[in-house]
Formats: sequence, C-alpha cells, structure tokens
Amino acid sequence: MEGVPEPHTGWTFLTNHARVLAVIADDRNARIRDIAAHCRLTERAVQKIISDLERDGYLSHTREGRGNTYRIEPGKVLRHPAEAGLTVASLLSLLVQDEADRSRQPEPDTHGA
Repeated sequence: MEGVPEPHTGWTFLTNHARVLAVIADDRNARIRDIAAHCRLTERAVQKIISDLERDGYLSHTREGRGNTYRIEPGKVLRHPAEAGLTVASLLSLLVQDEADRSRQPEPDTHGA
C-alpha cells in the first residue's frame, strides 16, 4: 500500500513527538505529508502529534495560503520530571548537531574493500 510507512518493531530512543518537532524545526513550512514520510508515520498520527504539541504550548501555527507555518516555543521546558530544566531549544540543538555531524561523515564502506 503506497503512502503507508514501513512498520518499525522494537524500542527507539526518540519519541514520535520529538521526531515531528525536529522535522518542523528543520522546515517551519513542512507539509503533514512530508513530516509523515520523514518520520515514517501516518499523516493521521502526525496530525494528532501536532495537535498534542499545540495543545500543550510547544507549537503553534498560522495558515498561509494552502499550508501552515509552524512556530516552536524554544523556551518551553520538556514534560518529564527527569528532564527538568531541559528546554525544547536545547533538545533540538542536540538533534540538529547530530544531524549535521552525520551529514558531514562519509558513508561507511559496507562492501569490505
């Protein structure tokens, strides 16, 4: 079935909420379809996550033409007590730094040259 992301089994380090937020941080005008494809989620799941993030004040949007422009609240503190004091901005800076590091590194040789 086209458009349905491949399933993932097992646990992961990041929540789907963090993944969606990171994609939006990278492109404030990202379409739900593109966010879903990048995060390997359904569009409906992304809509629900965006709704969660907006309801709790982490994200807002304005309608521009047929699309949305998102605004992230960088000073908002993360929800879990173990992350006390960690802001959205600090989380995103960690994710952005990791992504930048990965894009600069050459692909590993998997063919055993």
